[in-house]
Amino acid sequence: MTPRALAAAGAALLLLLAGCGEQTGVHSVGPAAPVFSQPAETPPAGDPTPSGVPSPSPSTPKASPKPTRTALPTGLRRSTGTRGVALTFDDGPDPVWTPKVLDQLRRHRVTATFCVVGTQVRQHPGLVARIVREGHQLCNHSWRHDVDLGSRSRSAIRADLDRTTRAIRAAAPGAKVPFYRQPGGRWTPEVVAVARDLGMTPLHWTVDPRDWAKPTAATITARVRSGLRPGSVVLLHDGGGNRAATVAACPAMIADIKRRYGVTRLR
Repeated sequence: MTPRALAAAGAALLLLLAGCGEQTGVHSVGPAAPVFSQPAETPPAGDPTPSGVPSPSPSTPKASPKPTRTALPTGLRRSTGTRGVALTFDDGPDPVWTPKVLDQLRRHRVTATFCVVGTQVRQHPGLVARIVREGHQLCNHSWRHDVDLGSRSRSAIRADLDRTTRAIRAAAPGAKVPFYRQPGGRWTPEVVAVARDLGMTPLHWTVDPRDWAKPTAATITARVRSGLRPGSVVLLHDGGGNRAATVAACPAMIADIKRRYGVTRLR
């Protein structure tokens, strides 16, 4: 074989070997590429979680627990103890409304219990004297109508009630103050105990027409009528705001009570 033929044969052999290398993948291999773990997909709110338990939706508010009514402490007077019904008037004496209420009571020949506030007593002592003079009863209703008085210390409660009773007796010397009524009806065992220690019966109510919210006279009368039972204690107001509707309700309300059960004095 000539030298030229040998060279051609060698070149052909080299081309054949190169083609085989590319087909069989014979080449250098670099380091493996790093592998990154992917975070697990968070299921949408309300969809099943991997455990199969639905997850709460953040847009859905949790149901609030139903409010519970606080039980009244023991030792409260809530009935007349007879068939008759008692009328009580809170938050006075007021120079505008108390005289009008007193006029209505006198016209219908009935008596009531007035739960008076100490600061009002100090400003209008003549009205307290008239209440007593016309045969009505008095009830201590705290010095400033403090709805949180029952949560204070016993010494603070005693000082408040003592101050109010002294003001009442300064306005009407010798007047009896047989009852105490906690403003807002926010009774606590402590305020009940102090009132009793001071010789006063804690006086609550059984019928509340919510006249403090200024409904019409007809509404007040209807609410009292529907709530009445033998021995009821009716909560009304002669102070603390405009009591025109309460005064206007008195004729029909008192007539209805007298007809059904009679109006009686608390004992």
